[in-house]
Amino acid sequence: MTTAGLSIAPRAPRVCVACGAQIAEALLSCPSCGQLVHAAELKQLAAEAAGSETAGDARGALERWRRMLELLPSQSTQHARVLAKVQVLSDAVAGPQSGGGAKPTSAGGASRSKKAAGIGTVGILLAKFKWVILALLGKGKVLLVGLAQAKTFLSMGIALAVYASFYGWKFGLGLIASIYVHEMGHVVWLRRYGIAATAPMFIPGFGAFVRLKQHPATVREDARVGLAGPVWGAAAALAALALGAAFDKPIFFTIARIGAWINIFNLIPIWQLDGGRGFAALSRGQRGLVAAVCWALALSGADGMMYLLAIAASFRAAGKGNAPPVGDRAVLATYLALAVGLTALMVAAHHGAGDLPGTRPARARSAALSV
Repeated sequence: MTTAGLSIAPRAPRVCVACGAQIAEALLSCPSCGQLVHAAELKQLAAEAAGSETAGDARGALERWRRMLELLPSQSTQHARVLAKVQVLSDAVAGPQSGGGAKPTSAGGASRSKKAAGIGTVGILLAKFKWVILALLGKGKVLLVGLAQAKTFLSMGIALAVYASFYGWKFGLGLIASIYVHEMGHVVWLRRYGIAATAPMFIPGFGAFVRLKQHPATVREDARVGLAGPVWGAAAALAALALGAAFDKPIFFTIARIGAWINIFNLIPIWQLDGGRGFAALSRGQRGLVAAVCWALALSGADGMMYLLAIAASFRAAGKGNAPPVGDRAVLATYLALAVGLTALMVAAHHGAGDLPGTRPARARSAALSV
């Protein structure tokens, strides 16, 4: 066969090293004898993963175990064992607040755990804020990861030019920075879990996105990666609010408010928004609690967006499908703290923001942003 003068040789079929049977490209094991196609690579990856664990490199071990999942048939016992290993390491990497609450407790213990969860809701977010703000204002080297990528830098420049033409360069720059920090929250947690992904890419009018090269192994991983964006975004809004208070500049208050608003929009538990990914790890009871809190925030008159959040949360809570029997308490606490904290940020920023030219339509048009 020739195409444009080039001779293309047909690819030789894959043959099982154990029985000699031909194996289709899509198969990961021999249909005749069950021999794994990538047995040699799997053996090497297992040895490297074990070495990484011995050296205390949990992230390196996770990267290798995840690679093994891609090379194993999804219905095989080996895949189930490796997946269990990924789950254990994933919880270890996430830290002491990653427990899903699967362990049984006594009646008294359950009561105490509910009180602790309630008291710790804001504490968990503040702890996350503290770490994120230190990263933003301290060493902050992690924020340079995306800026070092040519595609990210170029797309950011194009988006900045578009936003600046509508709202002015100061507001445009603040909006771009808010979105970028939000996306880097996803990137940091993806790297923490050893999940391969691209640097952020900006699309003017729609925000930015990070493309995953691998998928999270569990719903809890996906929920934490999803909510990491609003956590970092909330920290960026808090930093803008602090700058506004320190220098008495209305533009910082406006940036803080729009940043908080964008992250609340992303908390709506629908489709592939961050809130939808977070809700996937919550039980029906936990979803009902979130809906009740969102209704309380909506009825407080803080912002009309809370009604959308409350309605969507109510529908998800009422639905019978896809809710785990035991939800993730850390995800619940983070979600509630984000809803309350971001609402408070919007109210505080509203009192400090002035009527800057071009900022009112920015708030209306930001409904198109999906970051």
